[in-house]
Amino acid sequence: MSVDGNSLPRIGHGFRLQWEEVQQAHVLLYPEGMVKLNPSAGHILTRCDGATPVRDIVADLEKCFDTSALSADVEAFLELAHRQRWVEM
Repeated sequence: MSVDGNSLPRIGHGFRLQWEEVQQAHVLLYPEGMVKLNPSAGHILTRCDGATPVRDIVADLEKCFDTSALSADVEAFLELAHRQRWVEM
């Protein structure tokens, strides 16, 4: 699956994204365990609501972090997350 600016990612079936205070990180919970996310992954996945296109997620991240040219990195992460079934499109 190729992710592009029009893709509408959402957290995958069977996963729940939440902030874990003890870990001081976002985590993905699933029946067999937990995935501790790095800060970048957490920021991306918190925006994956199934209604917001990737281009808007990128724009929001670029605005929040006062940077540009994040599209390729965000799309690459979402492709990896899709292969792991963390997100659905």
